[in-house]
Amino acid sequence: MGRSMTFLVIFGALLLLLGIAGLVTPVFTTQQTTELARIGELKVQTQEDRPHAIPPLVSGSAVILGIILIGGGFYQKW
Repeated sequence: MGRSMTFLVIFGALLLLLGIAGLVTPVFTTQQTTELARIGELKVQTQEDRPHAIPPLVSGSAVILGIILIGGGFYQKW
C-alpha cells in the first residue's frame, strides 16, 4: 500500500471508531478544579463536573466519513 492509501485507511478507521464511541456515549463529564481563595499555604478549592454532549449528527457524520475514507484508501490500491 502506498503512503497516502495507508494514511486514508488509518484516518478513516480513527474517524469510524470515534464516531461509534460518540454514538455509544453521547454525553460525558469532565472535572475541573478551581481555586477559590489562597491565604499563605492554605488553599480553598472546589471541584465541579462539567457535562459535554456530542450531537448525534456529528457522530453519524464521522462514521460515514470514516467508511468513505477507508473505502477510498482501499479503492486506490486497485
